[in-house]
Amino acid sequence: MTGKRSAGLLLYRRGERGAEVLLGHMGGPLWARRDAGAWSVPKGEYVPPEEAQDAARREFEEELGMPPPDGPYVPLGEIRQANGKVVTVWAVESDLDPERIEPGTFEMEWPRGSGTIRSFPEIDKVAWFTPEQARERMVQGQQAFLERLAAHLEG
Repeated sequence: MTGKRSAGLLLYRRGERGAEVLLGHMGGPLWARRDAGAWSVPKGEYVPPEEAQDAARREFEEELGMPPPDGPYVPLGEIRQANGKVVTVWAVESDLDPERIEPGTFEMEWPRGSGTIRSFPEIDKVAWFTPEQARERMVQGQQAFLERLAAHLEG
C-alpha cells in the first residue's frame, strides 16, 4: 500500500541578511498558539497520475491565493515524514510580499464533539526567515529541505 504524497514550493530570496526562505504557519485551532514546529513549506496532497510539480504549483495557489512564481525550479528531492507521508519539494527564487496572501480554507468540527463545523485558513500567515530561524520553527521532518537548499546555493 502506498502512503500519502504531498508536494510543495520553498521560495527563497537573497538579501542583506543572506538567503531567506518563505514558510507558512499552519492554520486552524490546533496550531493557533504554537510557533516551534508549526511552520511548513506551502504544500498539499496529490494523487498520481497528477505530477508532483504540477501539484506543488496548484497547492501553492490554493494555500496562498496567488499564482506560483515562474521557475527555474530546483528539485530538493523528497523526504518521508514521521507520519509516513512522502513530501516532494522544489525551491524557486522569488520575493513574495506576505501581506498579499489570501489563504485557502478548510472546514472541521470545532470545538471537537460540538457538532459545529467552522472554517479555518489552511495557512494563517507567511513570513520570511533566515535558515537558522526557519529551523527553529518548521516541522522537523521538513528541515532536510533547508540543508538541500543551502547546498544548492553554495554550489
